[in-house]
Amino acid sequence: MERREPELRLFDSCEELDSCLADYVYQISEAAIRERGSFSLVLSGGDMPNRLGKLTRPPFLRTVDWSKWHVFWAEENVVPKRHPDSFYRQAQEAFISKVPILPAHVIPVSHGVPGESAANNYEFSIRQQVRKRTVPVSPSSDCPQFDLVLLTLGTRCDVASIYPNNPVLQEDSQWVAWVSSNAPRESVTLTLPVINAAANVAIVASGIDVARPFLHVMMDQKPNRRLPAQLVSPKDGKLVWFADASAASFFLRGSGTTAAT
Repeated sequence: MERREPELRLFDSCEELDSCLADYVYQISEAAIRERGSFSLVLSGGDMPNRLGKLTRPPFLRTVDWSKWHVFWAEENVVPKRHPDSFYRQAQEAFISKVPILPAHVIPVSHGVPGESAANNYEFSIRQQVRKRTVPVSPSSDCPQFDLVLLTLGTRCDVASIYPNNPVLQEDSQWVAWVSSNAPRESVTLTLPVINAAANVAIVASGIDVARPFLHVMMDQKPNRRLPAQLVSPKDGKLVWFADASAASFFLRGSGTTAAT
């Protein structure tokens, strides 16, 4: 199967982006539940859980089949579970606690253990979900094929906890890796082969701070390890970029395009 070209969706404001992202997540979830009877969602850190706020309110709160949702993380900081920088805590407070997802369907990274152990434990947890067929296997590899992976573009062209020129960029055997060097802080992350095995990947670019990284990712022709986000290319799935006008400002100036929903 040939890789599909990425789709770029531009929005005038962050608010419009968030609203359409929530609609997109809902549509992917409904399609997955119709096809397989379950939906696997992978969250990233930062403000991603807050962007799904629309789903915590009517009509979505009533219409979504929350019992079929299974939630995972693309990255997690090596901190205690209740630490403010815990992505699990952030997602729990902003999203998960506000919707009736079954607690057993929330699969967090282990907290309170060393980073390498956390990575190994999380890979084991994901493999268990694959064995249960909660998450299918990719048709092109032995990696799990999550229904949807949500990522955020960082100021260093990073996604998940995959940073420029980091050794994890070369990881092709592990599903989850420990990130301890050339990174802002110790963390664990899904590796690129797992991200690229997903059925759907969405990358959010929001705010003027990522305007230059977004320009580089969009305009540089040859993928390289200085731009990790550019290496996201689902083999059997689809990549959609969600960008607001601030993040796309340099790109729009050069292309003559205008932002629109």
